[in-house]
Amino acid sequence: MPQDPDFELYDNVGRDADQIAAARYGIATRGDLLRWARRDSEAFLAEHPLPDKPLPSPDLAPYLAALTAAKTPAEVSAVTQHLLDAAEPALRAVSDYLFATAQWRGQHRGAAKGSTPKLLMEAASRSLSVAAIADEADLRTLRAAYDPAPTPTRPPGPARASTALPPAPPHVPPAGPAPGR
Repeated sequence: MPQDPDFELYDNVGRDADQIAAARYGIATRGDLLRWARRDSEAFLAEHPLPDKPLPSPDLAPYLAALTAAKTPAEVSAVTQHLLDAAEPALRAVSDYLFATAQWRGQHRGAAKGSTPKLLMEAASRSLSVAAIADEADLRTLRAAYDPAPTPTRPPGPARASTALPPAPPHVPPAGPAPGR
């Protein structure tokens, strides 16, 4: 199998585990693949320039300051819900992009489990799951504070020997004809 001319097997001096494994099996590393893709997409990116800067990161200082000052679960929840509301548009945009990538040129139709389109669709779903899991954790905190599970009440009387066993069944007369006298 001919290898890309840019890919050379190398010795292990100064190499990371990915490079050593790649050399052992004669496969490209993640870095090799990304470098080749950058090289082969230069003309495309010249026609379709993309921003060089990362997406703007939200300023977490007000959220962290409010969290530090919070004294009750309700106050922590208020901060958490505001952050989730602020982050939702960015998470939704990432999810939408990943889903569109999975559908690129119809490759998702009939795709097998574990295939690239299915992995991208899973990533799209999981990017939104982050907010859903955080919301669930917040609601559990509020439930514990506002609506705790009721504690079981026991009627007064002698303590049972074992609470793990069910109560004894009531006495039921035998079924069928009564024995003769």
